[in-house]
Order: sequence, then structure tokens, then C-alpha cells
Amino acid sequence: MNLVAEERRAAVAETDPVRVRALFDAQRERRWEVAASTARERRAKLKRLRRAIEAHERDLSDAMWADLHKPATEVELTELQPAYAEITHASRHLARWMRPLHVDTPVTHIGSRSEIRYEPKGVVLVIAPWNYPFNLLVSPLVAAIAAGNCVVLKPSEKTPATSAVIARLVAEAFDESEVAVVEGGVETSKALLDLPFDHIFFTGSTAVGRIVMEAAARHLASVTLELGGKSPALVDRDANIAEAARRIAWGKLLNAGQTCVAPDYALVASSRAAEFVAETRAAVERFYGASEQERRASPDLCRMVDRAAFDRVAGLLDDAVARGATVEIGGERDASEKYIAPTVLTGVGLDADIMHEEIFGPVLPVLTYDSLDEAIALVNSFGKPLALYIFSRNNRAIDEVLKRTTAGGTAINNVVVHLANPHL
Repeated sequence: MNLVAEERRAAVAETDPVRVRALFDAQRERRWEVAASTARERRAKLKRLRRAIEAHERDLSDAMWADLHKPATEVELTELQPAYAEITHASRHLARWMRPLHVDTPVTHIGSRSEIRYEPKGVVLVIAPWNYPFNLLVSPLVAAIAAGNCVVLKPSEKTPATSAVIARLVAEAFDESEVAVVEGGVETSKALLDLPFDHIFFTGSTAVGRIVMEAAARHLASVTLELGGKSPALVDRDANIAEAARRIAWGKLLNAGQTCVAPDYALVASSRAAEFVAETRAAVERFYGASEQERRASPDLCRMVDRAAFDRVAGLLDDAVARGATVEIGGERDASEKYIAPTVLTGVGLDADIMHEEIFGPVLPVLTYDSLDEAIALVNSFGKPLALYIFSRNNRAIDEVLKRTTAGGTAINNVVVHLANPHL
């Protein structure tokens, strides 16, 4: 364990900007050859990637335990299997995706035909976050390979053990003129964003997303930004409360709440709020232990990624309590372990800091509402979230919420799982 701890504490060295530029130039030179690859050749690359992942499954699991205290079952469920599903899905559909799409031709163009051809972007940069350090790097990589691109991957410096395994895995599977890993922190990211990539795929905070988009604009590069927001779980009076509480608790506490599509807060019909809190307590005790001692010792609970993340979430919790919120369960923390207990809050005021930031930790504020109009207005007041969860058995209420709100993705009577469907 001492060796693991040392590896966890080790800083990821910045990559020399000259080295970064050389990698980019090598891929720029190779990009047309890669773009001309056939469906069979691209499927072969995806197969190589899959074999490399399979060979390093244990290493990845150990690394994510070192970085995040992430249980092996969570690694399997949220990191490895989604990546395998993306590879399978892309391999199966790749040939069809590559075929030109024939479209109608107007009468003014008699004697000609029209088609749409899908082209590779060229050289793609993928900047991954630390919360799902493997899945959120490899899933965009699969898409980029399938589309015939060269790719530079930038893992998060906050998960150094995982970053090191990814670098080895990719080097074994690909020539760096085709797919390369660049490790480092802020300075390395800046060096990468100075380069004229054709497309940038970024997952992370809204603040950094703005920086990425600004950098992309200088080169007229297209971007994919997967950001965050305060994703609500709206629990209607007609919901199955036990099921809603169990699923929301699972989605909230997965990866210690450090999930971009985690339920950020629960918004519960006033008449069912007490029942919801009681069922949430029962779910937490069932998942992680009946006592605080059992929960802290549970091998199924992740930790905050670093001291800064711990301090931020602890500060949000303290501010909410200082403003009158009640801790219904949890509230304990240990800075030395970066541990924050699964926590449920009631009586949270809208002026509390916790209602103005994405929480990204294992703390669930439970708010109440008296009418659906009130609930919808509150959801919309926080801006567009990455995810919206609706728990109800009333189809009219579900349709009303869907018509009058917006989100990156929505699940009915469930949380998080929509992310694992490659067809979406």
C-alpha cells in the first residue's frame, strides 16, 4: 500500500511543448493516410484497442483504486464495460456510417445526382476529466478512430496512476503518429490548446469549457463540450417513493457523487418528502452500512479525488448548515482520507452556496414543492442541466415536465443509466 500511496501522490510531469508540437506535426502529416482507411482497417484498430484494454484490466482497476478508492465493481460497471460497448457498437455500424448518403436532386439539376459524404475531421484532441478517467477518455477515442482521425489524448493529472496505465496501453496498441497520449497539467493543456487541432473534445467544468472554446475559435476548430450543471431529480407525488429514493441514492453516491450526470439535488412533492428522506436513509444503510463506522470502512465508497475537492464540498456542506439546513444522515468527514460521508440535507435555503454550484460530492439536498408549476420554475431557474431525472407514474405530469424543461439527457424513473446506451 505504501507504493500505491507514493504513486498516487506522484505529480504528472508536464510534457515539453516542443514534444507536444512534434507529436501534433507527426499526426498532421499522417492524417490523410488515416482518413483514407477502410472500414475493415478501422475495425482492426478498434480490435487492437480492445485487446490492449483487456490486457490491462487489472492494472486499470488497481490504478483507479489508488487514485479514487474506486471499487473494482464500479470500475467494471462505469469504466470498462461502457468502453467495450462503444467499441462493439462502432465496429458493428462503421461500414454503414461510412457509406455516402444519396439524397434527392431538384428538377433544375436533371442529369445529375446528389450525395452527402462523411469526412474525418483530421487531428482530434481529447481532454479527459478525472472523475471517470478511463471511460471519458476512451469513449471519445473510439468515435475518433471509427471516423478515421488521428488523436491526441490528454488524461487528467489528478489521476496520475490511471494516466500512467493509459499511456502504456495506448503506446502498446498504436503508433504515436496515429494515437498518442500527452501527460501533464495546466501548462501541457495550454500547449495543446495553442495548436490548430481540427476538433476538440472536452469533458469538465463550464469555466474551463469556456477557455477551450475560446482557444478552438482561434483556429476555427469545432468542439464537443460535455460540461455539468445542477441536474435535478424531480420526485412527483405519484412516484414509487422507495424506488425513487433507492435509485437516486445509488446515482448520487456512485463515485462519491463525482459524476457529471449525478442527481445534484432532489425536488420532492411536499406530501411525500418525509417518506422520501426515510427511504433514502434506508437505501444508504443498505448499500454502505447501518452505522457511520460501517460506511467509512465500506470498500464500495469512493473518496474525493484530492484535498481541494474535499475542502470545496465540505465548505458547501458547512455553509448550508450555517444557513439553517438540517443534516438528516451523514455529515461526517475526514480530511486525512478525503472522506465525506453519504449526506442528506433538508431545509436547504436557495441562498445557500450548495444551491449555486454543482456539488460534485456525496451530499444530497432535498427540496420540496407544492405544485408542479413551482417545481418546473425552480428547475428552470438553474439553467440547462446536463441531466434531468423525473420520477412519476403519472404520464401527464411526465409530459408536462418534458415539454417545459430542457436538459442534455433525461431519464424517467431512473438515473445515470441513459449514459450507457450507445444508441443515445
